[in-house]
Amino acid sequence: MQQPKRPHLLTLLISLGLAIALLLNLPTPANPSPSPSQEIRGVWLTNIDSSVLFTKANLRNGLRRLHRLNFNTAYPTILNGGHTLYPSQIQKAVSGTALDPEPGFKGRDMLAEAVSEGHRQNLQIIPWLEFGFMLPDNSAIAQRHPDWISQRSDGSDTWLEGGRIPRQWLSPFHPQVQAYITALVTELVANYDIDGIQFDDHFGLPVDFGYDPYTAKLYAREHNGQQPPANAKDPAWIAWRADKITEVMAQVFHSVKAMDENCIVSLSPNPWEFAYETYLQDWQTWERAGYLEQLIVQVYRNDMPRFEREIRHRTVQQANEHIPTAIGILAGLKNRDVPISQIEEQVRKVRSEGIGGFSFFFYETLGERDRAFSSLLAPRLNRL
Repeated sequence: MQQPKRPHLLTLLISLGLAIALLLNLPTPANPSPSPSQEIRGVWLTNIDSSVLFTKANLRNGLRRLHRLNFNTAYPTILNGGHTLYPSQIQKAVSGTALDPEPGFKGRDMLAEAVSEGHRQNLQIIPWLEFGFMLPDNSAIAQRHPDWISQRSDGSDTWLEGGRIPRQWLSPFHPQVQAYITALVTELVANYDIDGIQFDDHFGLPVDFGYDPYTAKLYAREHNGQQPPANAKDPAWIAWRADKITEVMAQVFHSVKAMDENCIVSLSPNPWEFAYETYLQDWQTWERAGYLEQLIVQVYRNDMPRFEREIRHRTVQQANEHIPTAIGILAGLKNRDVPISQIEEQVRKVRSEGIGGFSFFFYETLGERDRAFSSLLAPRLNRL
């Protein structure tokens, strides 16, 4: 198991309140570096519909394969289903369980293995906190901390992912939730030689949530006793919640930079209008303010004209001039690979628009197409 870089910090971080205290008097972010001349060539590694993370041999072979195919970045999921996929003392303090109980992770530190083998293969390893503020329904965290759970105006707290999978959401506005997420991220940076950390579209909140007692009181305190608008899509109410989540993003950014200024803060959101209006995620403001150092916009579209419109959007173009920016391309879903001809066409379009790269969702759907991907990604590029 990889030894922590700063073991004394872990003990401090278990006291979650200290994570917020560390963030007083935040400095202004330094100007991000311009986009690199070498394109981002990434792929997400999942623990759903994929076996790549479940044994050391699978992970080693997968990362070696990515190197052979000329990838340069891997995004392994490390927060999914209410569990961390690596041993976490912060997660244990909050949920009672330090590691996902899936047998394939028992006795292992998957993230330490990924960092060690990934760096041997000249890959950047950027762990992906996939669930963000989302939780599985009736999770241990929700049972232990019911006041952390966000609600709709009618008091309900269940949200159906994809219209069928019940989820709950942590309230990004609750200071203990903020402390938990910040401590989890800081623990990662303290304990692993990672190249960055990545959040995605779940680092936000569905627009119809935010009516839990804590958030309602916070809103009333800042609005002369008024309650939040009954209309969840009221523009001012959307803006107030989005601004609060921006403050959390700032906290996370500064906590990472206080630990390791070279650790990349990455985000993989939906296109901006959808992200803002549906998940209160104002990532354009985050990017403009300097809280993001890498952006991978998910553009999972079969319709090429729509794909082109999304990657030409002003928010993508502005980010591409400011920070390393790439496009998330769908390579397939369970038992349904996207045709390689579509993947090739979308990669060509990303390159022709001058965007800084791409990342494929997800590893397993690369399928038996090594020759095609190797050709698409040739010639080999050095590590970013």
